[in-house]
Amino acid sequence: MITAAAAIAQKAAKKPQTMTVKAGDAVPDVKLDELVGGEIKQRSLKELFAGKKGILFGVPGAFTPGCSKTHLPGYVADAEKLKAAGAEVVVCVAVNDAFAMDAWGQANNTEGKVVMLADARAELTKALGIELDAPAVLGNTRCRRFSAVIEDGKFKTVNLEQGGELTCSLSNVIVDQLKQ
Repeated sequence: MITAAAAIAQKAAKKPQTMTVKAGDAVPDVKLDELVGGEIKQRSLKELFAGKKGILFGVPGAFTPGCSKTHLPGYVADAEKLKAAGAEVVVCVAVNDAFAMDAWGQANNTEGKVVMLADARAELTKALGIELDAPAVLGNTRCRRFSAVIEDGKFKTVNLEQGGELTCSLSNVIVDQLKQ
């Protein structure tokens, strides 16, 4: 069943798409959800990156195969490299609820390495123009895989995966982009 589900999701992801945001654009002023002490708190993405250099990356969903086996674990494993290259904050987003993102973060030991934020209403996903629609597998609209380097609230680089790939948005690519 997972193989069939993955095939459906990959088919949906193969539709070529470009992000509406580009290098030089400001981070959207959206609020994302974070589970803190058992309560959902809203975090302003704009405030989170104000005056900082950091990474924002997005995935289709918590606990999904590619996201759980490769994408998030790579950022956790490379946390020290990212910090050494200048990242002050690393943020992972997905169109999930804050409870799912928190549980996924705990399962991957993200504490102190990656901030796990829920784009529960897909506001960021829509603002960036990176909706992924695969209702047969994922239900509601999800976020395509992407990554970005952000400096003082502005996008420096943006990377959008095409065709369900896991290449340009991985942590090793971002480490190199941080050094530029």
